[in-house]
Parts: sequence; structure tokens; C-alpha cells
Amino acid sequence: MNLQKRLAAKILKCSPSRVVFDTDKLSEIKEAITKFDIRGLINKNIIRKKQIRGISKVRARKTKLQKRKGRRKGMGSRKGKASARAQPKGVWMNSVRAQRNFLKDLKSKGLISTVEFKKLYAKSKGGFFRSVSHLKLIINEQGLIKKK
Repeated sequence: MNLQKRLAAKILKCSPSRVVFDTDKLSEIKEAITKFDIRGLINKNIIRKKQIRGISKVRARKTKLQKRKGRRKGMGSRKGKASARAQPKGVWMNSVRAQRNFLKDLKSKGLISTVEFKKLYAKSKGGFFRSVSHLKLIINEQGLIKKK
């Protein structure tokens, strides 16, 4: 049987350990001694090649799905500076745009005067406010919102 296994492995282009014989047709396989005979048995599906066991992607897919949800992003999973994960310019642009949009809304609703709008707009450009909530805090402290 070693001869048959070796010949089959050569024909199937795999290792002899991957060659599988049909247990019901062992007598037929014993009689086959040439490559031609073995090829015939392979065509009849009496001799088969075992599939390679690959590396499962189940765990990888699971972690990817969790990361998409926003999990697994704690301090222990981070590599590199904060500026490597989110560019400083992008962070700056987002915060300034949010502040400017907030100021434009207040002005369009008539809650702040044009003069106050200009002052606050310039301060937001200069990086005076940390965030929109900080901007709201300053507006409330100084009493800049007009009462209707």
C-alpha cells in the first residue's frame, strides 16, 4: 500500500499523508501497481486527496466586528501618540468648524448681535475656546444672549 500511496501522492501533487483510500475498495487499490492504474482509481474517486486544514478566520472576523462597534480601543490597545491616531490639524478643523457653526446659528436666530458674533468668531479662530461647550459656558457667563 505504500507504493500506491506514494504514486498517488506524486500524481495528486501532495504529501502521501494527504492521500486517502476508500476502505471498501482496498482490494482494487492493492492490484494497482502502475501510475496509469492509480490515475484510473483517482478518476473513479476511489483515491482522494485530503483537504488542507487552513487557519480559521472566525476569531479575526469577530474582533473586526467588535472594533467596528467601537470596542477594543482602550489604552492597552493603542500604539503611537494620539496625534498618530487622529491628526492634530483634523482635530483642530473639526472643533473650529463646530464652534463657527454654533455661532452662525446663534446669529441667524438673532440671539447674539453682529458685534458680539465678530468678537466670538475671532476668539474661536485664535483657539480661545476648547470646545463648543466651553464657548456656551463663556456666552452664558458674560450674558451675551439677548432675551426676546
